[in-house]
Amino acid sequence: MWAKIVNKNIKGFPGFLLLWISVATSIGNGQDLIQTGQRILFLGDSNTYAGHFISDLDAYFHQQDQLELELLNLGLPSETCCGLSEPDHPFPRPTVQERSDRVLDKTKPNVVICCYGMNDGIYHPFSENRFKAYQSGMRELIKKIKKINAKVILLTPPPFDPLPLRQKNKLVPKTSKQFAWFLIYEDYDSVMKSYSDWIISLKQEVDLVIDIRTPVSEFLNEKRKSNPAFTMSPDGVHFNQQCHRLIARSIAKQLMPDGPEISFNTKITSITAKKMNLLRDAWLSETGHKRPGVKAGLPLATAKKQAAQYVAEIQNLK
Repeated sequence: MWAKIVNKNIKGFPGFLLLWISVATSIGNGQDLIQTGQRILFLGDSNTYAGHFISDLDAYFHQQDQLELELLNLGLPSETCCGLSEPDHPFPRPTVQERSDRVLDKTKPNVVICCYGMNDGIYHPFSENRFKAYQSGMRELIKKIKKINAKVILLTPPPFDPLPLRQKNKLVPKTSKQFAWFLIYEDYDSVMKSYSDWIISLKQEVDLVIDIRTPVSEFLNEKRKSNPAFTMSPDGVHFNQQCHRLIARSIAKQLMPDGPEISFNTKITSITAKKMNLLRDAWLSETGHKRPGVKAGLPLATAKKQAAQYVAEIQNLK
């Protein structure tokens, strides 16, 4: 059910155009998943930090006069939810538990979308101990999000693509004495499938689970029928913009099953990418983290003012 757009001030974004919407998504108790003017927070590792799928989603919402939501990307490279790290990692991997309380308190989201798993298997063969650490970390994060009365959406881990590393002889067998991000177990995608299957099993415990693994895997398989060397992840772990776009479509389809046709305006996606990165850097600096080497952001108030200017640019393109 669609209603009119109003010009309303919201925290940090004066004059933001907000959508007064009611989107019914059948999940669990059948309550509406997205409400008017909500803030949607994304948490995850380096693929979330890269954030092309988030800025694509932001562009999609901006392209529809009826669709305007506030999206925040607080993904962090190298992060896990299991609290584990490889001995050969250049620094202890950050864990979302270290910062989640601060992030949730300062951003005050209505909906939190989480995507963890790729770093949580630590690139080893499957281990019950590592898997239990992942499960425990995810359940703790879910509990924290529910405690602030925000809705929880989980994304499955994306697939690990062994092809590009296999071609370079950079994968290692199960018998290897060392595993790390640069020495990945040759069948690591089977580990990711186990993690993904478990996330899907939580669909009765959270508000929504979105399977991004299946559409990415199916697209890869289809493309490789005509091009056996096709990949969307040159290192097997970090996906390119084509894959981000595919993930954005999958999420949009689930969040707005009865929404407009999913398409992306190139000029708008260019602006939303700048806006999302600007706010990401500012919010990461504002909320704090223990990951070295991450670009510092502008003061949050300054970033919000610049973001509002990007929003105005988008409105002028419509």
